[in-house]
Amino acid sequence: MTVRQLCDPETIRKILGEHGFRFSKSKGQNFLIDPSVPLRIVEEAGIDASTGVVEVGPGIGCLTSALAGAAGKVVSIELDETLRPVLAGTLAEYENVEVVFGDVLKTDLNALVREKLDGLRPVVAANLPYNITSPVITAFLEAGCFEEITVMVQREVARRMDAKAGTADYGAFTLMVQWYAETQLLFDVPPHCFMPAPKVVSSVIRLRRRQTPPADVQDEALLFRTIRAAFNQRRKTLVNALGSGFGELTKEQITAAVTSCGLDERVRGEALTMAQFAAVSDAIARTKKLC
Repeated sequence: MTVRQLCDPETIRKILGEHGFRFSKSKGQNFLIDPSVPLRIVEEAGIDASTGVVEVGPGIGCLTSALAGAAGKVVSIELDETLRPVLAGTLAEYENVEVVFGDVLKTDLNALVREKLDGLRPVVAANLPYNITSPVITAFLEAGCFEEITVMVQREVARRMDAKAGTADYGAFTLMVQWYAETQLLFDVPPHCFMPAPKVVSSVIRLRRRQTPPADVQDEALLFRTIRAAFNQRRKTLVNALGSGFGELTKEQITAAVTSCGLDERVRGEALTMAQFAAVSDAIARTKKLC
């Protein structure tokens, strides 16, 4: 079926009714009913015949069909088994689409790409279920096998990924995303573009994999431990927040590590850039070696 057919509310109701399908809030199911949105996602993602796409949560297949019209191959991961007969019908004409039923968070993404997208440029393009956005984004980035990730998520989550130091949206998730990728907000999608209409505005964001990390650091795991500690109690000063996260160090040692980086001991973690967090992490590493 075409993108326009699969975005038509009456067609959607008819198909779902034939299969007794009911929307699941717990699975974050909101199907697109504006055909311009999936077509724009395909355009913004630069999908062409050399591209192998991993999609998550195809729904009835609206975005899937748009991707299939441009990509070399589309592998769509769907958790809801009740959509199996629906997708078998709506995507029957697309020979370059394979639907894999299972939990994306339990999927070996590198193995999936090697097995099913060999020889193609691997990317992600998806209208992500709201309830698993952060862990799925993390899994995609940590897999390290995707050149670009273009996804539709809640606008507040997209803004967190694209946030700058010193803003309210800036946090540990921001820094994790930006460690792996360069971010670019593309466009917003209002609630009326979905069935059922969500209570929030969505945004499409592109994450382009970095070839090298944005900062030099001695110990990447320690860097992320430092970042998490800083934002676990973000209203506290960085020194006090790190005190809770590094119980093996004294407050005096932490203060010395922070100030050795040219930072005021009263600074809060939300004010630090990635490079400054890397410097603090390295200072903590040096301190721990002396203990």
